[in-house]
Amino acid sequence: MQELQQHRQWMHQALNLAQEAGNQGEIPVGAIVVDAQNQLITSASNRKERDRDPTAHAEVLALRDAARRLNRWHLQGCRLYVTLEPCPMCAGAIVQSRISQLIYGADDPKTGAIRTVLNLPNSAVSNHNPQVVGGILEQACRQQLQHWFAQRRQLNHAAETAQQTG
Repeated sequence: MQELQQHRQWMHQALNLAQEAGNQGEIPVGAIVVDAQNQLITSASNRKERDRDPTAHAEVLALRDAARRLNRWHLQGCRLYVTLEPCPMCAGAIVQSRISQLIYGADDPKTGAIRTVLNLPNSAVSNHNPQVVGGILEQACRQQLQHWFAQRRQLNHAAETAQQTG
């Protein structure tokens, strides 16, 4: 029960990071890395648009910063929290980092590479298999993404309508 409470606590913080990213025009995804003592190492959110960098996903940024802060690329003993199931690129980075545990919120039915579309950590190409816990605050994570995308569609529709009438 205490572990579930810790997962929820960190996922709430990741959701806050995701909200900030969404407010900046990024797809709202937040990621947090904690150590074996449950201490925050680093946090990140999507920055693809702001950085004009296709690799600036929250997970990759958090793993990079955690490695810098710990002065090692092996992140054994650490946990990664992320609001959305990682894509193939991020799943590959997770495997390469040797992170001990991945905890995520919502499944990604389009690009999820942990369980939904692919299972990269359990595939023959993987040399490391982190423990995976999915569905932590799943509804809140999913609703945040759905709300953001709905708002984007409304803004795009309004802009198209204005352009057609103007």
